[in-house]
Amino acid sequence: MRTQRLTILIMLGMIAGIAVGAACHAMWPDPGVAKAIAGYISLITDIFLRLIKMIIAPLVFSTLVVGVAHMGDVGAVGRIGGKAMLWFVSASVVSLLLGLVLVNILQPGASLDLPLPDTQASSGIGTASLSLKDFVTHLVPRSVFEAMAQNEILQIVVFSIFFGVACAALGEKAKTVVAWTEEVSHVILKLTGYIMLLAPVAVFASMAAIITTQGLGILLTYGVFVGEFYLGLAILWCLLAAVGFLIFGTRVFELISLIRQPFLLAFSTASSEAAYPQLMEQLVRFPVSRKVISFVLPLGYSFNLDGSMMYCTFATIFIAQAYNIELSWGQQATMLLLLMLTSKGMAGVPRASLVVIAATLTTFNIPEAGLLLIIGIDQFLDMGRSATNVIGNSLATAVVGKWEGEMRPEPEDVADAASDQEGFAPARAAE
Repeated sequence: MRTQRLTILIMLGMIAGIAVGAACHAMWPDPGVAKAIAGYISLITDIFLRLIKMIIAPLVFSTLVVGVAHMGDVGAVGRIGGKAMLWFVSASVVSLLLGLVLVNILQPGASLDLPLPDTQASSGIGTASLSLKDFVTHLVPRSVFEAMAQNEILQIVVFSIFFGVACAALGEKAKTVVAWTEEVSHVILKLTGYIMLLAPVAVFASMAAIITTQGLGILLTYGVFVGEFYLGLAILWCLLAAVGFLIFGTRVFELISLIRQPFLLAFSTASSEAAYPQLMEQLVRFPVSRKVISFVLPLGYSFNLDGSMMYCTFATIFIAQAYNIELSWGQQATMLLLLMLTSKGMAGVPRASLVVIAATLTTFNIPEAGLLLIIGIDQFLDMGRSATNVIGNSLATAVVGKWEGEMRPEPEDVADAASDQEGFAPARAAE
């Protein structure tokens, strides 16, 4: 009942935010004034997202270390990691291909018929940090404290895996460290419950700020592009649900019901990070084993961004179509492979999808200034991408849990999960 109330409040906050934003836009039509007002309104959303980001690093570290330590051996880590990566790569290929096929069929940019911009024109979005060499180097943190301070999820995952494996190897000698780390995860999850009480207000402020500056008209200006992109997302949702049905049968609908609140939160705030703590909690109730969740979900947030992947191909080809630039199927296939590499680890990077697209445009000699065509509506597109990432990662975690035979916790854990509304049930001393 509490979860249902919060879901309803989030939806009401979204509707109220649109209404208030439309009223503010009508009362203060001057762009400068509207931007100033939106800046004050969005303070609430900024604070909420800061609170969420404040707990992401300790939450990922504590749950992942405990999960790896409870696996007991390096072989289990490699086995689960291999299964997770198999799913991530497969889902990424499907998402990229779906975006590529749909944008070629629907041709959303063909009607724009824009002249090529000045070669010096720039979108202002940097691309230098996206080379394969820099990405591989970036995997390993120079300092775990630096990684945590900057919320570098992928670096935190790397350190946590090493730390957890070391704890598992030490056995009884590390028992106290593992127990203390597990207690930290309980505290962070309790803190998450407090922060989530602000979610409806944050959603209201987020929507109100966007509509105040852009007006309701932005929903129509790029209506065709936005509509066709969301059609693609809906098809991707159906594909994911169909795969889930093949694996879980009718239980997939239970999973969809459980993640509706994290889905709405990610959609309304345009941040899949905002949904991370609650998604962990809901997956426990599916139920998926805690050790699988704590290992697979953080990896998914770096390697399994289905919505963002589809957007990368969809938006890149859209920009090429807008400038009447023809790309052969060979070039598009190369683009798909390039995006498979450059898009990995982009979680937590501000406007990451735009950065990846900017790098791709440069590689294929498409005007980088074409990003200006979509930057104005990127917030609305990001809402769908973030929500899709939540669906993809919840299904990936549940599937790996089933493959590992870790779908049912111990009987006492079931009772605890039903009674504890704030987080994971206490772990057993030995898995």
